[in-house]
This record gives sequence, C-alpha cells and structure tokens, in this order.
Amino acid sequence: MNSTDRHLVVGAGPVGRSVAQQLAERGSRVTVATRSGRDTGIAGVEHVTVDASDADALSRAAEGAAVLYNCVNPGDYTQWDRAWPPLAASLLTAVERTGAVYAITGNLYPYGPVDGLMTEDLPDAATDHKGRLRARLWADALAAHRAGRIRAVEVRGADYVGPGVGANGHISRVVPAALQGRTVTMMGRTDQPHTFTDVQDVARTLLAAAGDPEAHGRTWHVPSNAPRTQRQALTDVLAAVGRPPVRIRELRGPALAALALVSPMMRELRELIYQFERPYVLDDTAARKWFGIEPTPWDEVCRRTARQ
Repeated sequence: MNSTDRHLVVGAGPVGRSVAQQLAERGSRVTVATRSGRDTGIAGVEHVTVDASDADALSRAAEGAAVLYNCVNPGDYTQWDRAWPPLAASLLTAVERTGAVYAITGNLYPYGPVDGLMTEDLPDAATDHKGRLRARLWADALAAHRAGRIRAVEVRGADYVGPGVGANGHISRVVPAALQGRTVTMMGRTDQPHTFTDVQDVARTLLAAAGDPEAHGRTWHVPSNAPRTQRQALTDVLAAVGRPPVRIRELRGPALAALALVSPMMRELRELIYQFERPYVLDDTAARKWFGIEPTPWDEVCRRTARQ
C-alpha cells in the first residue's frame, strides 16, 4: 500500500487536465503521462512521455504514486477495439505492480439502452461494441479488486460540458458555430431530457472516490445538474454570454443511416443514437450523499462551456 501524496494522471484530455489542476491546487505532487509528453500549462505539474499501453514503461512512471488516474479517452471510436485492450491490460498491470489505487474515469455506455433513471446498481448490459468494451474494462478491474490484487474505483458521468471539452461533447462541439449565429446539427432528438456533466465535477468526484478506501470496489455517478434537452442546454450556453438561440437541425433516421453508410465514425455514433432518442438521465443520489459533492451551478457551467 502506498501512502505518498504523489499522483499519476494518465491522459491530458479535459478530465485529465482537471484532475491534475485540482491535485496541484491542493499541493499534491502530480505527474501527467501522455504519449506526446505535451505540457498542460498547469503550474507545478510534471509531464512525462509514456506509451500507456507499455506496461513496463507505465509501471516505472507509476512507481511511488498513491493513485493512478485513468483519464485516457481515445477520441476515434473506430480505433477503440484496437486501442483499449492493450491500454486496459497495461493500466491493470501497473497498479498491481506498484500498489497505486486505480481510479477510472468511466462513462454510461456499459448500461446500454435503459428505461428510467440510470443508477449504479443497473447491470452493465450494453449491446454495442463500445459499451461492451467499457463494461469489460470495469469488470476486469473489479475482479482484480475483489481478488485483493488491486484497489479500484470508477466514476461515471454523462455527456461532458465545461472548460476544454471541445469536440468531445455534443453541446460544446457546436458552440463555435452557434456563437456565430449559424445553424447547427445535433444527434437524435433535441426535445428529450438528457444529463450533462461538468468535467470539473468528474475530476472532483474521481479525487474523492480515489481518496476514500470505503468508496472503492464500485462505480459512482458524478453529481450533475438537472437534465436539459439538447436544445435547452445549447440555448442556455448561448444565453450565458448574451447570445440568442440558433436554428438546430436533428440528425437521425434515414439521414443518419445514409451518412453511416459512407462514414465509419458516423456508424459508430449511430450505435449510440439510443442515448438521444428518449430520456437519458442519471441518478447521482449516492455520490451526493456519500461524498457531499454538489454539481457546479448550471449558469457557471454554461459560461465556461461558451468560453472554452
């Protein structure tokens, strides 16, 4: 068991940067590991070049760390089946070798299509390959945890909003065009309630879960604001910086099917269209009660999303 205040953050996307920032602000020793070794610009944070799928290299980087935060998120869905298995195996090996707590940034894909609120006790019953893959990543970590080989915990958020999300979020990816008053296109229906999660709240929950031994061995839902429709969420983001609503087109049905025929990425997105065709709402009651975390106020989330 490792009792140092050194932390290894693997990945420098919006969640990884938020985790590193919050750790640095509390005075922890933080290392961010990425394939490129690029500097996040966060004061006091060390940056190293590591291929996270290389278990030996990752284990060396994790030596002496109290926690390894898996904030990896391969952006190209078409590469997940190739990229994730060696990454997941390497991450598990590194935490088993070093004794670091394994704190995983998860998502809601493992549940698959659901009726009603998503709670942590739902089975991981995804039918698409991305959801099954993410479910297997957690199942393997949980099995190792229950066998006493590692200590693991996973936090799951909904669609990301907040600073630095950019193309990684269904709302933020259309914000630049919307700020110019242009018509934007959104996946699925734009009139269904949908949970949006601030990336900084993901980081707050991940840190709290990693640091609480009693919280390990299960998943937690990130405290998130009340659901909004996609249309409402974008309109709120625009209003936060004094901009009017814009015209929104819905990409669904035959139009989406036609695009999927010629675009591998659209085929991957089409597998997830169930998330936007009916209510898609998480229940964060457990994490709010256990950790005492409340989501960042929605107005603030909207301002930061608009100004990313």
